[in-house]
Amino acid sequence: MNRREWLLGGAAGWIAAIAARRNVAGEQAAGSGRSTERGMSRGPATGPLRVHPANGRYFTDGSGKAIYLTGSHTWPNLVDIGKGDPPPRFDFDAYLAFLGRFGHNFIRLWTWEPVTWNTKQNGQKRVHRAAPQPFARTGPGQALDGKPKFDLTKYDPEYFGRLRRRVQAAGEAGIYVSIMLFEGWAMQFSEGAWRGHPFHPANNVQALDPDANRDGNGLELYTLASPGATAFQEAYVRKVVDTVNDLDNVLFEISNENHPPSTKWQYHMIDFIHRYEKTKAKQHPVGMTFQYKGGSNRTLFDSPADWISPNPEGGYRDDPPAADGKKVILNDTDHLWGIGGNPAWVWKSFLRGMNPLFMDPYDGQVLPPGGARWDPVRRAMGQTLRVARRVDLAAMTPQGSLASTGYCLASVGDGAEFLVYLPQGGEATVDLSALRGLLETRWMNPADGAWQAAPATPGGRQARLKSPFAGDAVLWLDRRAWT
Repeated sequence: MNRREWLLGGAAGWIAAIAARRNVAGEQAAGSGRSTERGMSRGPATGPLRVHPANGRYFTDGSGKAIYLTGSHTWPNLVDIGKGDPPPRFDFDAYLAFLGRFGHNFIRLWTWEPVTWNTKQNGQKRVHRAAPQPFARTGPGQALDGKPKFDLTKYDPEYFGRLRRRVQAAGEAGIYVSIMLFEGWAMQFSEGAWRGHPFHPANNVQALDPDANRDGNGLELYTLASPGATAFQEAYVRKVVDTVNDLDNVLFEISNENHPPSTKWQYHMIDFIHRYEKTKAKQHPVGMTFQYKGGSNRTLFDSPADWISPNPEGGYRDDPPAADGKKVILNDTDHLWGIGGNPAWVWKSFLRGMNPLFMDPYDGQVLPPGGARWDPVRRAMGQTLRVARRVDLAAMTPQGSLASTGYCLASVGDGAEFLVYLPQGGEATVDLSALRGLLETRWMNPADGAWQAAPATPGGRQARLKSPFAGDAVLWLDRRAWT
């Protein structure tokens, strides 16, 4: 495989082939000290990541290159969710192979705090069990689900062993992992969530009771109203950091879709991780995602987070605004549609300086699968990653005014380079008036990912260029020689 084949499509296939050869029989019994979630050694993720000093739209691993993140994430990829007790074990090896087939390099690793998850709010009538949990169930006494109470000072080795193994396995496969620390959606909308939460006073041996206003939902957990709860949360976060700090492919997310009153608590937790990791060998990016319902993107931009995931306000769903580099933006369908999006949205997000993510129904064990319906979105993310690795992304910024379609990433210096997306195909006018000389010209068909060479385009003018095929198209203009 030559360098060009690797850059333009070989990486995903290579990773998928390696994953397919791995033993996918599942993890061995807890406590055995061994797992099949090891050993994918080709193309490991490098890091730790930090915001690129010259282009804050992306992360870098310190090499100077910009690292673009994109990928599919799914609910049970850390905590098993299902009807059984215990719920069926999620096949993480098969999931890594799935990500490799589509050429992805990022996932959110989901947590679920209550012992059950009710999907009625997602159009179904299923109650799923969720296990394992971070806290050990030692008793004495029974929790509301009839099992031993949680001891909030002790941790379940199965949970933290699994966490480390899965982050390691993903890193060996070239995949970056954002570890979700808390999950606020279920506590608001999943029936019975508070009764199943380890911090409910009937469920823990400490008799911790953070429900200060006695409204029966326990959402004070995600404020600073209960110093006792905050102290236990901080101790848990330290345990997570201690478990994965030495790994390069780690990011953190404070909480999925927590309610707007959680703002100060989330800011506090972001600062807490930053401070704690300063005492450690490595420091990792910390993110804050859309607060549901009623949260404002302004709250995300004003936060101390290194990366954010916005809501639809401002056009992030239909016509994403150009990223200004003040935050790394992971534009996630989870916060825009739930499950939704299309290939054009992926390309638009990429060309506007963002990192698109897809909330993937995957195998349908928790929510109905979309099957091949979502393959075009999955493929588009892999295509953008291959392109991002080929161009000098660190030097490129969204410059929609240079292309008639409005979707353009460009650098206009000595190494001038343009990526232009044509959502409707056809023709595009690109402003090359500030350049001299010839630019190599190529077209990519998103339908199959194939590139076609075209005659070199001279600078010094408004260049009008026509796609050689029907449908949407990607145009690449590069002053450097194709290699």
